[in-house]
Amino acid sequence: MDLLVYRLCASPKRNSQRVQSSTTESPFENLKLIRNGRNRRGWWIGTLVVVAIYCLRVYYVQGFYIVSYGLGIYLLNLLIGFLSPLVDPELEGSDGPVLPTKGSDEFKPFIRRLPEFKFWYTMTKAFCIAFLMTFFSIFDVPVFWPILLCYWGVLFVLTMRRQIGHMIKYKYIPFNIGKQKYTSKKASGSSSGSRGD
Repeated sequence: MDLLVYRLCASPKRNSQRVQSSTTESPFENLKLIRNGRNRRGWWIGTLVVVAIYCLRVYYVQGFYIVSYGLGIYLLNLLIGFLSPLVDPELEGSDGPVLPTKGSDEFKPFIRRLPEFKFWYTMTKAFCIAFLMTFFSIFDVPVFWPILLCYWGVLFVLTMRRQIGHMIKYKYIPFNIGKQKYTSKKASGSSSGSRGD
């Protein structure tokens, strides 16, 4: 399974440039090449291809809705780990880095409980496993899928509401929105004046 995920999402250019040190190297060691994050776009494009293949398979077969529901719950759990800080500010008794809660606190970077690589890798692997499960009729349990979809939607809304409330309460944003630009008050005041040309 790991080799399949690697083959789908690894950069062929980097693999051709890499010099192998030994002939006994395991293909699973190649995953270290994509852990450094240089090929993030390739990761997510490969995952979108896997997701599209899975969705087409479920649509074509018109079944396996319980597998999709379980997959959705698992992905929701992964998303919560991805959006949560490593150290929960509610449990302030920890010795590790904590998020600043006041303007006078020292800046500490946001460290995720589930890093992006593990989030991507586990998500892709989950879709591959769910895809394989669609080939076994034992997992095709007859259910009324609109009820499962509504129930998953309610779970998603309630969970995200709680998570966003936690983010607002402790003032953290789990995403990098680019490099922050700081301007001095003196420079912004002089640039706002109009030119006399």
